[in-house]
Amino acid sequence: MTRGGEVAAGRPRCVLATVVLDCPDAQALADFYRRLLGWEVRLSEPDWVLLGPPEGGTGMSFQSEPDYRPPVWPERPGEQQKMLHLDIRVDDLDEAEAYAVGLGATRAGWQPQDDVRVCFDPAGHPFCLFVP
Repeated sequence: MTRGGEVAAGRPRCVLATVVLDCPDAQALADFYRRLLGWEVRLSEPDWVLLGPPEGGTGMSFQSEPDYRPPVWPERPGEQQKMLHLDIRVDDLDEAEAYAVGLGATRAGWQPQDDVRVCFDPAGHPFCLFVP
């Protein structure tokens, strides 16, 4: 893609539409992130929810998977590995962590940095709260 948003010759247009998190209950996990991020539900089906920021832009989706296993963090050989984690910029770590925990998050036992708080969402996905 060129700087002006035009597709480069010979390359098809590809646009990231959403990031999907597998989980045991799409509705429950979407509700956690809806409240945490202040996002809106764009599409909701029993086993699929798409959220997006009110101002528009790329969203995040949640898909129910009956065989979902949460990742282990920090990673250990032979255990379920994480595929990704979310970095969420905040103004105040203590306030944001307390809010996330109040919504159902859990603080990770191991914290690698002073300016980052690693938490787990209700389905066990790790996410980081950080101050710039």
